[in-house]
Amino acid sequence: MSQEIPTAEVADPRIDVAALGEQLLGRWAKTRRTARELSARPEAHRIEGLSLEEHRARVFDQLGYLVEQKAVHRAFPERLGGSDNHGGNIAGFEELVVADPSLQIKAGVQWGLFGSAVLHLGTREHHDKWLPGIMSLDIPGAFAMTEIGHGSDVAAIGTTATYDPDTEEFVLHTPFRAAWKEFLGNAGVHGTAAVVFAQLITRGVNHGVHAFYVPIRDADGFLPGVGGEDDGLKGGLNGIDNGRLHFDRVRIPRTNLLNRYGDVAVDGTYSSPIESPGRRFFTMLGTLVQGRVSLDGAATAASKVALQIAVTYANQRRQFNASSDTDEEVLLDYQRHQRRLLPRIATTYAMSFAHEELLETFDQVFSGERDTDEARQDLETLAAALKPLSTWNALDILQECREACGGAGFITKNRFTSLRQDLDVYVTFEGDNNVLLQLVAKRLLADYAEEFRKLDAGVLARYAARQAEDVALNRWGLRQLAQSWTDAGSEKRSANFLKDPQTQRDLLADRVSTMVAEVAGELKGAAKRPQAEAAALFNHHQDRIIAAARAHGELLQWEAFTRQVDAVEDAGTKSVLTWLRDLFGLCLIERDLDWHLMNGRLSGQRARTLGPYINRLLARLRPHAQDLVDAFGYGPEHLRAEIATGIEAERQDEARAYYRRLRASAEAPVDEKVLIARRRASEKARLKERGSKARVGRSGA
Repeated sequence: MSQEIPTAEVADPRIDVAALGEQLLGRWAKTRRTARELSARPEAHRIEGLSLEEHRARVFDQLGYLVEQKAVHRAFPERLGGSDNHGGNIAGFEELVVADPSLQIKAGVQWGLFGSAVLHLGTREHHDKWLPGIMSLDIPGAFAMTEIGHGSDVAAIGTTATYDPDTEEFVLHTPFRAAWKEFLGNAGVHGTAAVVFAQLITRGVNHGVHAFYVPIRDADGFLPGVGGEDDGLKGGLNGIDNGRLHFDRVRIPRTNLLNRYGDVAVDGTYSSPIESPGRRFFTMLGTLVQGRVSLDGAATAASKVALQIAVTYANQRRQFNASSDTDEEVLLDYQRHQRRLLPRIATTYAMSFAHEELLETFDQVFSGERDTDEARQDLETLAAALKPLSTWNALDILQECREACGGAGFITKNRFTSLRQDLDVYVTFEGDNNVLLQLVAKRLLADYAEEFRKLDAGVLARYAARQAEDVALNRWGLRQLAQSWTDAGSEKRSANFLKDPQTQRDLLADRVSTMVAEVAGELKGAAKRPQAEAAALFNHHQDRIIAAARAHGELLQWEAFTRQVDAVEDAGTKSVLTWLRDLFGLCLIERDLDWHLMNGRLSGQRARTLGPYINRLLARLRPHAQDLVDAFGYGPEHLRAEIATGIEAERQDEARAYYRRLRASAEAPVDEKVLIARRRASEKARLKERGSKARVGRSGA
């Protein structure tokens, strides 16, 4: 099949970088600018090469600097010095990753986890008692949820808090080694208190996991009954003093129970505004969803920084003179380099636009604008779908950008290696990514089942008929046959099909719905089986349903991207963003091309057209790559990478000028290859001349 050669676009679109940058900043643009200005200051920056102790001490001091700058109190009540700005708080907080991920995460532990637990799980009495000290850093604290033996399975934690009505105290206890609290920021050195999650037991009844405010240290070290260990050196984020805690019958006042969703009276009577224990548990954990929201945003910000560095370098670094005898090629002119970076720019735009929608949803819930059970469930599902994608993508983007910069990318001062190390743990922060996607999968299955419960017999019959038609159309190749007949060998018609946004959405959405429907069908009736049998059946399909959840998250990103494309008014920017959106969607389809082929969604001809059409998009987008990353809005003070300062362009320009002067001078040495070529040409001429004389001699004879 002939391959169409990429040609220049007639329209020659241009990006309005300033307007696109404003669009990327989103609703809380002013807050982001303020946070970026703070992140640009040397006081907030990471200093490479510090020892473990020095890095920890610097980051703790930087928390005090954030307090002085009033940079971390936006989500707290106005009456206590905050601004009740939940969305803006996350928008500003996630920008700290640009200064130092350790600073971002330690600030998140102090105010986003420890402080927010007191705010959202406690009552006004708790707020007045502890929040001022938490906000001012007078009370550094830890968030003690995770246990060594139960990471993401919070409901099964082993720590107990048993109420003693005689003393009106809870007795906090760690009954076995696997119940030690683990991976706790601020627990290793700095924390003087912790919000501890434990099984609340009163009058012989376990009411499930609740949160308690527990002092853990004073100036002399751990308080009586409290023990712990420092986690020491980690694979990243070494500015944070992670550690372990355990408790030996530690007594705390009854009023230290953060009792917004569950309370114990003086006589030990338990009460809760939420009757269902399961719903109560998920409501309490749901108030802490901002950790996942902020990690989604921070991973996106780190990806932007990496791409801005890598593309800037790729537009300046030259290697090999493939198309000229005198000038070497710019790296980004190579198709393979475009394949490495441009699809990842597209992915980062999708991540950024989807994150802004997640942030809007978060703010609606926590501001009270739309705080319903349904809205909280939607927020939980959306955060659980997007956080895995952005954190996995960030690691991929950082690694590819590092490799795309060659040896220069491996030098610490160019940022990639440190960012890659620090963001590694984001994929298991606030829930392992696979566990989060399983939560999304269960929601997809539940929604699928709910739709069927709402349908009457006639609708169900029509649905069954449509399903049978789809099976015939897809599984027996009729759709592929129709596509081949429609295209009739025309690569252009195949390409037009692929670039249609409705086609892209249909392919992405159909994959999700088909996978969910297939698993739902095979799990039908599982709830009526014995528990072990039902669990085994679900486990048998776990990988497939998690794949469906991931595909669902990617569909959400594509849809968010498309909404933002539609919102663009500048014609040139809209054209370029449309190509970028197409690149994102088609790369997803290309990645899962085996599924689309095996399930009859694409014909062989259209599948063969996909790769060449993606390459055409790369050629179209290549002139706009720098504008696309510059629109991210980070300056040299944010990037802090030598290879993105223009130094590489200076080196290349100096080298080219040197060789131009040398070629123009009489002193230029002759390349050995030139001498060899001359000798060969001379020898060839002599042989030709000898042959001519010989022919003349024979003719004369």
